[in-house]
Amino acid sequence: MSSNDDQDHSHLKGFVIITLPPADNPSLGKTITAFTLSNHPQNQPQNHPQNQPQNQPSNLPISLNRPRSNFVTYPRRRISFTIMGILLFAFLTFISIQSPQNLLKLGSLTEVDQDNDEKESNQTNSIVFPLYSKLGFGGMMDKRDMEVKLGKFMMFGSKSSVLPLDDGVVGSKVVASSSAVLPVNGDELRDGLYYTQIDVGNPPRPYFLDVDTGSDLTWIQCDAPCTSCAKGAHPYYKPARGNILSSKDSYCYDVQQNSKSGHCESCSQCDYEIEYADHSSSLGVLSKDDLRLVRMNDTSVNSEVIFGCAYDQQGILLNSLTKTDGILGLSRAKVSLPSQLAKQGIVDNVIGHCLASDSVSGGYMFLGGDIVPQGKMSWVPMLNDASMNYLAEVSRVSYGSKQLGLDRQRKGNGRIVFDSGSSYTYFTKQAYSDLVSNLKDVSRDGFVLDDSDATLPICWQPETPISSIKEVSKLFKPLTLQFGRKWWTVSTYLHIPPEGYLIISNKRNVCLGILDGSDLLDGSHIVLGDISVRGNLIVYDNVRHKIGWMRSECVNPKQSNTYLPFL
Repeated sequence: MSSNDDQDHSHLKGFVIITLPPADNPSLGKTITAFTLSNHPQNQPQNHPQNQPQNQPSNLPISLNRPRSNFVTYPRRRISFTIMGILLFAFLTFISIQSPQNLLKLGSLTEVDQDNDEKESNQTNSIVFPLYSKLGFGGMMDKRDMEVKLGKFMMFGSKSSVLPLDDGVVGSKVVASSSAVLPVNGDELRDGLYYTQIDVGNPPRPYFLDVDTGSDLTWIQCDAPCTSCAKGAHPYYKPARGNILSSKDSYCYDVQQNSKSGHCESCSQCDYEIEYADHSSSLGVLSKDDLRLVRMNDTSVNSEVIFGCAYDQQGILLNSLTKTDGILGLSRAKVSLPSQLAKQGIVDNVIGHCLASDSVSGGYMFLGGDIVPQGKMSWVPMLNDASMNYLAEVSRVSYGSKQLGLDRQRKGNGRIVFDSGSSYTYFTKQAYSDLVSNLKDVSRDGFVLDDSDATLPICWQPETPISSIKEVSKLFKPLTLQFGRKWWTVSTYLHIPPEGYLIISNKRNVCLGILDGSDLLDGSHIVLGDISVRGNLIVYDNVRHKIGWMRSECVNPKQSNTYLPFL
């Protein structure tokens, strides 16, 4: 290199080409070649690498396999390549730590394309269900029943059902695809309840079930005969005697082991009782029947599933059953519908639901992971807990820029439960108190507390009647949930706009849809209900043990390629 080049390094440009060996002959090894480009053609290097391929320019490349003395001649370039290597290694290390779920496949483009093509042919396994909202019905128009499920098996055998002696009608079949989407509906005035339809029996009969990620068991109101049932949307399910599970069935063992009474070896049938966090309850026996599900590619699958034949319901649960027939259990428990279908190989154990911001429009739910837009989601680890609820750690909760207390009972982060069976969101006592204190500022904007409105504990009367939360949302601040705050991770955020925690009552007041959760789960958890997840796609990935979300209009789920890395 000339002395002029030594003095004018600003005109030099350097880059490296790494040539991988052909797939059919890996023994050839890699070829690493460095190039330098100069603004002065007359100063281009004249040395050429040995065994240079004929299709490469003969006047540019400088092989890095040259003697060490040649490398010393270009100290700045060597330092640049070293720094580039260190930065590349640090970047890849960071990506592997920060996003373990995004496994970057290192290989030829042909191999990746082949994997994508093979996966594309199987990307219609998910089952999608439309969701429907309960548009203000019964007594709930006068006073909002604050449903919160988180149902757990409490006891069994306290009552018994006299089952029909004849074989009656067999339950319906479920047709499933690797992914299923169900439509969801809700209440315009915000009762926060959404349901979908499943078809059970042979021939199949339709039933409307509340979608509930906080419940383990799917159950349908049942004529066994019925002791206490609501009118419901359809005739009661009538089981055949041969469909009732014995106490020796493995699912019966799992259900009764989780109850306070333990497993009953001598019982002739599998009794259960579930008590929900809102103090309502359901009593019944386990039964099995055919379930019909339809995949997104319009193919159908029949599956025999275990569910509850519920003949005695108590509490406010009876109010919600005036438009539905039971509950669709979507938790992590073995007896939940997603777990059963995953065990049978029908779908991956991935659940998603999307409730439209406009609650009248409902939304959809799906089973199966092949329509999840992996690269667009915000993901947090799912905690493994004996409750089988969908739990995550939350490090900070803020109203606007003001932090709210979390009432941490254990060192580190607080805990949050995602529960589609809860109408509203519940904060810990300290977080709720701090939020209410911060909301006192709205009185300056003409809002006056209206104690006569029993819709929710806190309702404000605006200066003029309103018909939409959007009319006053600018007077309130968003809530922010922060997940992860360790030095090696980047925080993830879930932003809840005012429309996600306020409702309009029948008196056209503005009411706070966040309640004091001191009596729920020992008061140590936040429970995120339907009101706060509208306008979001929420995904519970039980395969990769993570929970994710993204903003969505919740109109129509689309397939996405989950095998391409998103950087």
